[in-house]
Amino acid sequence: MTRPATPLLDRIAGPSDLKGLSDPQLSKLADELRNEVITAVSQTGGHLGSSLGVVELTVALHAVFNTPRDKLVWDVGHQCYPHKVLTGRRARMSTLRQEGGISGFTKRSESEFDPFGAAHSSTSISAALGFTVARDMGQPTGDAIAVIGDGSISAGMAYEALNNAGAEGRRMFVILNDNEMSIAPPVGAMSKYLSGLYASPLGDLHSLAEGFEAALPGPIRDHARRARQLVTGAAGPNGTMFEELGFQYIGPINGHDMEQLLAVLRAARTRATGPVLIHCCTVKGKGYAPAENSADKYHGVAKFDVASGTQNKGRANAPSYTKVFGDALSKLAETDSKIVGITAAMPGGTGMDIFAEKFPRRMFDVGIAEQHGVTFAAGLAAGGLKPFCAIYSTFLQRGYDQIVHDVALQNLPVRFAIDRAGLVGADGATHAGAFDVGYLSALPNMTVMAASDEAELVHMVATAVAHESGPIAFRYPRGAGTGVELPQIGEVLKIGKGRIVREGADVAILSFGAHLGESLKAADLMAQQGVSVTVADARFAKPLDHALIRQLAKHHKALITVEQGAQGGFGAMVLHYMAQEGLLDGNLAVRTMTLPDRFIDQASPDAMYADAGLTATDIAATALQAAKVFVQEVIE
Repeated sequence: MTRPATPLLDRIAGPSDLKGLSDPQLSKLADELRNEVITAVSQTGGHLGSSLGVVELTVALHAVFNTPRDKLVWDVGHQCYPHKVLTGRRARMSTLRQEGGISGFTKRSESEFDPFGAAHSSTSISAALGFTVARDMGQPTGDAIAVIGDGSISAGMAYEALNNAGAEGRRMFVILNDNEMSIAPPVGAMSKYLSGLYASPLGDLHSLAEGFEAALPGPIRDHARRARQLVTGAAGPNGTMFEELGFQYIGPINGHDMEQLLAVLRAARTRATGPVLIHCCTVKGKGYAPAENSADKYHGVAKFDVASGTQNKGRANAPSYTKVFGDALSKLAETDSKIVGITAAMPGGTGMDIFAEKFPRRMFDVGIAEQHGVTFAAGLAAGGLKPFCAIYSTFLQRGYDQIVHDVALQNLPVRFAIDRAGLVGADGATHAGAFDVGYLSALPNMTVMAASDEAELVHMVATAVAHESGPIAFRYPRGAGTGVELPQIGEVLKIGKGRIVREGADVAILSFGAHLGESLKAADLMAQQGVSVTVADARFAKPLDHALIRQLAKHHKALITVEQGAQGGFGAMVLHYMAQEGLLDGNLAVRTMTLPDRFIDQASPDAMYADAGLTATDIAATALQAAKVFVQEVIE
């Protein structure tokens, strides 16, 4: 009786074990690796489609290059699951994106095979060039290889890096992983010319001169040459834009053909003397039919059944904040033709897909280009329109100079809809919206709001539509709302006015944003100990409700501010005002509760806020301690 063959993947403890496999075995290993990734992500959820698209490429890169001495830098990193399996983390894949588990992105502290952390796009070429220069200056590092998608390479930072690397002329490798998709279908001229390559057969290996291309039949050879020229959108003397920038261009090649991948990578590694760009065409979700047939190619999935592909997303008791925003904006746009939407490659993630479905001519997806998106919105506002720039908090950081110079300085009424405010769960520290309150409140002319629940979000969308006197921003968290009843049309809020939610006499909690629910729970806990608590919803970090703050300071023993943001945000604004007005005079104990001065790793949002010390129990304990300190000081 013949024993079943041991899976090749069981023989792989690290990339060095790939060196002893034949090319056909590497192909078989890729098949096993694909199944392994599908099984692992079905149990945890995560970024599946992008990882399935690079299985063969991952195997080939680790087989040809000598990682970790050679530095393999994955752009964004959401396609790195096969890489993690091959680099000693297979046994921990069941902890992917879980509390105490491995990250969903590359992370330097997790493995020596992750030389550069990622999660935001378009950084890989810059980092790879840094490793390249370090090598040439005598540091113990080998070749640097950046793997970047066609969506990410459309961002300005990638072009800055390409230009710099081409000018340096140093030996390094850029793999353009062209699957015609980033998170949403990529936009712009770059996407158009890359899309044209799909109709062509495989191109030549430029470093092998004209031999490969000359061997093609005449019509196919001519078509391959035209495909190469499409990479520029205009024919240059060297054939492609990348060559004009100083790169040796190879491609387009089939990213799922192991034989071709290995041949091209080996030739490039052997012959390269300067920067090389290898254009690799792949299919997002490759090898798993539910992903290949899905509109988003299973970019981000919940736990799912492998056989059917059915995702277990659970049942929310309320619509998500993202959907509430999209619906509210679309409703108002029915009667206001000046409302337009802008997003940066995240229409579904921001709710702008809802707006786009109803108003396709008034919706603009600028691609992974937050800087351009912000200034584009400023131009729209200067032109008399009402732009809503919907961007995640952490992604908006990339457009901060434009917010300062092109929006705030010119006092243009751009409306910033800031999704993913606060801690976001499985994506961890890289996507936590911790800093927007501070970095926006610091700007003259800016109005900054935060929604305490989904009904308040509807009001803030209406307030932003009506606000014409300068830029305005409103922030809201990821996930389902609280289940409150939603108004048909939002109320236009008075700028800079908060509200009292619960009246008390002893302690005041002034909450900014979606932690109002925890603040109310904290008040309930204190009531059980006989402490009477006022709970207020600030609504605005800028301008502050000065009258509300004075009232709370005058009539309570302790004032606690609570926010889902970093130090230097809402609480700091309140303290600054109180200090200026002489309200910090010893008659009141004041505490500010913020996210701690550290990054918090992935877990459930509740667990992350517990780690941050921002649960209802934490709020109650802080308030009681502050009140007791005040009473003790008065007695003494």
